[in-house]
Amino acid sequence: MLTMQDIKGHYFFTDEDAELLRQLRPLAEANRERMADEFYDYLLGIPETAEFLKDSTLRQRLRKTHQEWFLALFTGSYDNLYYHTLQRIGQTHVRIGLKAHFVNAAMNVIRHFIIELLQENFPNIQERRKFRNAAEKIVDINLDIMSASYQEEELRKVFVNRRIESQLIRAAERFTYGLNLILVIALAGVSLGVVGLFIWDIAHIFHGDVEKGILGALGTLLIIWMMIELMDNEIKTLKGGKFNILVFIGVIIVALIREILISTLRHDALETQIFLAGTLLILGIVYYLVAKSQREASVTG
Repeated sequence: MLTMQDIKGHYFFTDEDAELLRQLRPLAEANRERMADEFYDYLLGIPETAEFLKDSTLRQRLRKTHQEWFLALFTGSYDNLYYHTLQRIGQTHVRIGLKAHFVNAAMNVIRHFIIELLQENFPNIQERRKFRNAAEKIVDINLDIMSASYQEEELRKVFVNRRIESQLIRAAERFTYGLNLILVIALAGVSLGVVGLFIWDIAHIFHGDVEKGILGALGTLLIIWMMIELMDNEIKTLKGGKFNILVFIGVIIVALIREILISTLRHDALETQIFLAGTLLILGIVYYLVAKSQREASVTG
């Protein structure tokens, strides 16, 4: 963390600069009311800053506070206590919701006021230049420390937001992982049911219904094969792999093929069989389009 000594060093603010500012203290005291008049004329002329100064009692109190801050520019003593005072000022601006832009703009008004004051009272250019350099350094230091309060507040907000966002993402990932785990367990249960269905279809063969038994068993074997693919896909997803929608479309297609086989054995109405065949055709087209899209994506990727 920077100290006041560090900051003064970065701005090449010397003891000579501090002494020059201390010499300007009487001039600053004599013009404190004039500074406040010009400063508040500026603030009240901007709707965004005038909004904070609607209350006359508050405005008078702030006027005195700004005068004290203005005189503190010329104390000649700029230690860590001065640094913490400026930090509190910046934090107050952040707390009341005053944008950093208006703090910068208001500081520019103070800068120009001091420059005009020096021009009026120091006709010698060389002498005036020394005072002006010292004054501009302390104004820049003030602005630097106050602006840091805004940056720290923004960083704090970003940190909090990122921490909340990270926790939400982590919770969502765990929830999704849990759902995928439940899905795998459910698929295992369904697969056991399909195996039972396969045994039931085989039983038809031994009961004399050979055609129905064989076709039903073939259809059920297709479903078992697709269930294996489906479970394999979910296991890959649990391990961090990509979700493959083609497997799910394939399961529906296989189930529909089995239904068509059984529908043929049941001698269902022609309209029913046409509907099933049409649905199978549409699913086949969807499967082809999705597979093509995935192939193109893998090539371009």
